[in-house]
Amino acid sequence: MVDLLVTQSRYEEAYERLGPLLSQLPQVAEKRARIQALGVAAQLYFEAGQYDLAENYAEQLLKESDSPKSTCIGWYYKLDALVGSGGMKASGAEIRDGTDACNKAGDVLISDMFKAIVARVDIQKGQPAEAIKLLTKNYLHVQQKRFPPAVANFDELLAVAYWQTNDFDRAKNFALRVVASNQRGGSIYSESMATAYRILYQVEKRSGNLGAALAYHEKYMAADKGYLNDVSAKVLAYQIVKQRVLAKRLQIESLDKRNKILTLQGQLDRKAAETSRLWVVLLLSLLAFIAFVTYRIWRSQLRFMRLARRDGLTGIFNRQHFLAEAERLLQYCRKSSREACLVLIDLDHFKVVNDTFGHSIGDRVLKRAVEACQKHLRSTDVFGRLGGEEFGILLPECSLEQVSVRAEVLRLAVASVAMDDVLDVQVSGSFGIAATAGSGYELRDLLIDADDALYQAKHDGRNRTVVFDASKADTRSRQRKSRSGQATGEALDHA
Repeated sequence: MVDLLVTQSRYEEAYERLGPLLSQLPQVAEKRARIQALGVAAQLYFEAGQYDLAENYAEQLLKESDSPKSTCIGWYYKLDALVGSGGMKASGAEIRDGTDACNKAGDVLISDMFKAIVARVDIQKGQPAEAIKLLTKNYLHVQQKRFPPAVANFDELLAVAYWQTNDFDRAKNFALRVVASNQRGGSIYSESMATAYRILYQVEKRSGNLGAALAYHEKYMAADKGYLNDVSAKVLAYQIVKQRVLAKRLQIESLDKRNKILTLQGQLDRKAAETSRLWVVLLLSLLAFIAFVTYRIWRSQLRFMRLARRDGLTGIFNRQHFLAEAERLLQYCRKSSREACLVLIDLDHFKVVNDTFGHSIGDRVLKRAVEACQKHLRSTDVFGRLGGEEFGILLPECSLEQVSVRAEVLRLAVASVAMDDVLDVQVSGSFGIAATAGSGYELRDLLIDADDALYQAKHDGRNRTVVFDASKADTRSRQRKSRSGQATGEALDHA
């Protein structure tokens, strides 16, 4: 029933069913039923971002495994949880044990899915050649299984791996396979779809096909937003059910305390002298307890709202909330006839930092670059992470001349970021600027023009700021961009 609810996107009901399932599990003696329940718990907690819980149930499944296939399933869920919480957590011994178990399982789909996770770990560790070797060896086998999500997963990983090895033609070919496979299966908002469009955008941009690059960038943004919305729905459903259980537990505790108070009241009736004083104390205690519970629930709700709007690594707005806030602020500037400017920032050679020093150093570079920029921003400026190493800043009531100076200050601040323990890391950023004076108040037009300026900054040698020059832009080219950006505009209007 939990599996069926998940396939119907009824996530809140699925998590409500999961609680009774796990509470009854200690009384279940039938081995296969226990293994299936543990697998469902591991998968559902993984989709809610609760990787520690997912790993815990995967380990229980491994302990109770009674066949090579169930052992392979246990390793699949465990490695999936480790990758979800950071691929560097997966040790070589765990990968070898899981690989051995899945090899013993024989010709089963879960064995191929496990290999895909191993390949993802190789990619995260900066070993794309190893990932290509593993995926290519098992590619024909997974195709023969005719399970579209597994095939799309292999194609997605091959596209990413070939992109990292600079084999751009093969990267594009496998990315197109992902798009075709997902479109046939109706999965237009999936992680593999978003990754495929991102690879296609990067390949076309690198080849200088800016029209095609822009079209793929818009599809990437739409697919990634749809995928993140689905992930957010799962996380929110889990948190709602968790809070509901907590509220019910607190309600039971409150009723229990109330019953105790009523019992004490009956005893106090026989002691008139003490009744009034104790009654007042008990009532105040009950009110304080209710107020405390209400406060706790209110704080939890505020925290969940903040988490839904913030980027988990840097603490600034995530892409979805940044777009919504930027759209709202632009409407305000339009109505009040105030200027506004959009700055797009892309850290230079960030992939080299990740590949050379690892993702942990890359994460620290991102956080320090954000901290350096925040020191020079006003409280009215909107700062968000658009994805990877790309950031956006909307500056209201700021002319093009003013934002040119401020962008240069931000560029110097990013370039001054120092990694004391990794002296070889050089941090710099390319900045693209667009203003409402030249691009208008439509966010999609500002994004297009700022992205053109950012591309020019990278083309001119990186570590510089470039202002979009509307007078030099080809009018017909801009009209084509505007039409191709219609889908992105509708998504922004909806946000």
